[in-house]
Amino acid sequence: MMMKQHMLFTLYSICGIVLKDILAISVAATKNKVRGAQGQVPIVQNMTVTEGGIANLTCRVEHNDNTSLQWSNPAQQTLFFGDKKALRDNRIELVRATSQELTISISEVTLADEGMYTCSLFTMPVKTAKAFLTVLGVPKKPEINGLTKPVLEGDQITLTCVTSGSKPAADVRWFKNEKEIKGAKEVNASGKTFTVKSSLQLLVNRHDDGVAYTCRVDHVSLTATHEETTQVLEVHYAPYVEIKHSIPATLEGQYLKLECVPHGNPSPDPVLWTKDGGELPDLDRVIVEGRELTFMSLNKTDNGTYRCEATNHLGTSHAEYKLVVKDPNALPGPPDHALIGGIVAVVVFATLCLIIVLGRYLARHKGTYLTNEAKGADDAPDADTAIINADGNHAHAEEKKEYFI
Repeated sequence: MMMKQHMLFTLYSICGIVLKDILAISVAATKNKVRGAQGQVPIVQNMTVTEGGIANLTCRVEHNDNTSLQWSNPAQQTLFFGDKKALRDNRIELVRATSQELTISISEVTLADEGMYTCSLFTMPVKTAKAFLTVLGVPKKPEINGLTKPVLEGDQITLTCVTSGSKPAADVRWFKNEKEIKGAKEVNASGKTFTVKSSLQLLVNRHDDGVAYTCRVDHVSLTATHEETTQVLEVHYAPYVEIKHSIPATLEGQYLKLECVPHGNPSPDPVLWTKDGGELPDLDRVIVEGRELTFMSLNKTDNGTYRCEATNHLGTSHAEYKLVVKDPNALPGPPDHALIGGIVAVVVFATLCLIIVLGRYLARHKGTYLTNEAKGADDAPDADTAIINADGNHAHAEEKKEYFI
C-alpha cells in the first residue's frame, strides 16, 4: 500500500514538472511572436490621379510572418482582406496579394473616391498606415458668351469665357490673334469643383473685323494639351474709298486705268463713276468694267474730276481723281548744255569789258582839291595860323594841286 502511494506521488511530481516546462515554452513563444510583430510596419504612399483615371494603392510590409493585410476606403469599408474581395464594386480589383504586399486598383476614379485610405496589418496590436488619394477635376471645354454676329462699328461688347468642373481652379487666358491680352477673372466654388469666368470689354472698330478671340484653359490635369474655344468677330462698318491710277503722268495718247478700291462691310458693290458731277462722256473710248475706269487713248477732252462712289446699308463714301492731260510736245525737254555754256561765256566777257572801260576812265579823269593847310601855309608860322589865313583869303591864296588816279 505504501509503495503504491509512493509511486502515485512520483507520477504527479513528474507531470507537474512537464506541465511547468510546457507553460514556460508557450509563454516564451508568445513573447517572441509579440516582439516580432512589433517590428512589422505597413508602408504606403499618397497618390494623385486625374478624374476618370486609374489609382493603384500599394501596402508593403518587410519581414512579414504571414500576418494578413487589409485595405479599407475613407468610409472604413473593407475593400480587400488579403486576396479576398470584401466590397462589391466592379471598379476595384486585386493587383497583387503576398505576405509582404497588398496592391489594389480603382478604375474610372471619380471625385467621390477622394479621401484617406487605410492599410491594416493584423498583428497584436493591429498596425495601420494611411494614404491620401487626391482626385483632379478636369475642366470642361470653355464657352464664349456675349458675342452676336454681326457687330456694328462703335458698339461696346463684353465677351465672357466660362469653364466648370476643375479641381483645383483652372487658369483662363485670352488671346487676340495669338497675342495674349488680359481679362477680368472670377472663381466660384461648386461642391468639390470650381467654375471660372473671365471677361473682356471691347469697343469695336473696323480693324476688329476678322479678328479671332481665343479663350484658353490651362490646368494641372491637362498635361499634354489645353482646352480652348475661338470666336471670330464680324464687324459691319460704313465704306471708305481710294482711287489707284496706273501711270504717274498723263499725256495725250497714253493708256490710263483708274481703279476704285472701296473698303466696307458688307462690301459696297457696285461702285458708281461720274465726271464733274455728271455722267461719263464718250463711253466708246472710256470703258467702265466693275470697279475699273479705263481710257484707251487720252486726249484733252478727258480733263476733269472723276469721282468713285461706294454705298452699303451703313453709309456712302467717295474719292476723287483730277485728270489733267498734257501735250507731250509742250513738255520741257532736257537742258541744252551748249546754250547754257554760251550764255555763261557772254556774261563773263561783258563783265571783263566793263572792268577795262571803267579802269581807263578813272585813269584819264584826274580830280583836284585844295586842303586848308595848303591855302595859308606860305605866310603862316604854324598849321593853325595857316588854316585861319586860308579861310579869309580864298581868292588870293595860291592853289596847291594834288593829283590822284
